Amino acid sequence: MPAVDLVDETFVVVDRPTLARIVADPTRWAGWWPDVSLTVFMDRGLDGVRWSVSGGSVGSLEIWLEEVGDGVLVHHYARLDPVDPASGTARPLPTDLAGRRRAARARAARARSWKRSVWALKDELEAGREVGARRPGWQPAGVAPPDRGAQEPRTAPD
Repeated sequence: MPAVDLVDETFVVVDRPTLARIVADPTRWAGWWPDVSLTVFMDRGLDGVRWSVSGGSVGSLEIWLEEVGDGVLVHHYARLDPVDPASGTARPLPTDLAGRRRAARARAARARSWKRSVWALKDELEAGREVGARRPGWQPAGVAPPDRGAQEPRTAPD
């Protein structure tokens, strides 16, 4: 089991192709995960990206993009082990209480860092949208857009 095993889900009101382009942009990655180096393991196109991680930690990161309604559910997975600087290899999970507490603080810090990053992205992509409003131009599947030229049917007077 990795020392850091995080799962996060955040809903962003945006179309999936826009978000997929952002997730695939290497210039964004250093801001999201500044302490590691990433190598694309699997480019899944509209579904997201999986990375192999090296540097301060080793393991894998993944962002899976699931289209839901008028937005995208961003699934984030981090499976990481810190690297021992002396040996360059993954450190084993601590067994002593102090070590477990340090590991728990490191997990919490990584979770907070990701949440700040994904919320900043959400703010960027949803800028100007009223809370609760649908994405402009989006219609639920199987529902025809309203005909703006049509008038309401009239009923006969009583």
